[in-house]
Amino acid sequence: MTSVTENIFNEVNAAHLDALESEAIHILREVAAECSNPALLFSGGKDSVVLLRLAEKAFRPGSFPFPLVHIDTGHNFDEVIAFRDARAAELGERLIVGSVEESIRRGTVRLRNPATDSRNAAQAVTLLETIAEHGFDACIGGARRDEEKARAKERIFSFRDEFGQWDPKAQRPELWDLYNTRVHPGENMRVFPISNWTELDVWQYIAREKLALPSIYFAHQRDVIERNGLLVPLTPLTPARDGETVENRTVRFRTVGDISCTCPVASSADSLADIIAETAITDITERGATRMDDQTSEASMEKRKKAGYF
Repeated sequence: MTSVTENIFNEVNAAHLDALESEAIHILREVAAECSNPALLFSGGKDSVVLLRLAEKAFRPGSFPFPLVHIDTGHNFDEVIAFRDARAAELGERLIVGSVEESIRRGTVRLRNPATDSRNAAQAVTLLETIAEHGFDACIGGARRDEEKARAKERIFSFRDEFGQWDPKAQRPELWDLYNTRVHPGENMRVFPISNWTELDVWQYIAREKLALPSIYFAHQRDVIERNGLLVPLTPLTPARDGETVENRTVRFRTVGDISCTCPVASSADSLADIIAETAITDITERGATRMDDQTSEASMEKRKKAGYF
């Protein structure tokens, strides 16, 4: 590009990010104004890191008008949990952790093998228990429409009934950015301020705002097993099967979640600039490239959302 073309591109891109940021801040303030007891879901992942920055811009120098909430499966990557705790402490905001392990002990979550089975879908139960325990009427999350088909059906204010369930046919219209936030006792909203963002938008915003992230988002060496077109990380939860070969590869994570279902991708991108360049040319969604649980069927995510998942 010539310098003139580069300047035009940078100006257009800056205006695009500014517009997305403005919309998200408006949504966060709408939640604070209309909902009596909201919470912000913060896992330590890149999308929730962006939500925290947007919340800072929406509400600082005051404290957030909601606590941070994480539903911990007990099978998360250590780097992400350490980052989650450090970031919440740095912000001085309250962090509530709902534990799938505690749900297993109570008997509300039952797995065939609690030590090794995927707990990803079980998060829905623990989330609903956490919502009921604290009386939350809205949970702000970092889901985006470009991630997956079911998430593309979501409204920004996504209504959940008294059972915590989502019905895509019972969502409310959002004409002219007008949001119907009314809920009866026991009902709640899931709110997605960055619903209209893409993965590339998220990475460009992280770069612009100079946001810190867990180290596993950047290229590093890791033992993996190639399985069903994915690179499965070698861990006690995801051991090699008979006949499989363990390889040490240069990889990074595009998304982070439960170890049992989250895979890295082959990549040498060890800087934000490299990740942005890589993301700009990819033709596979981040969940399609990294989530084993989304490969069971095309309706996997929608089924989980109807049961109360994020």
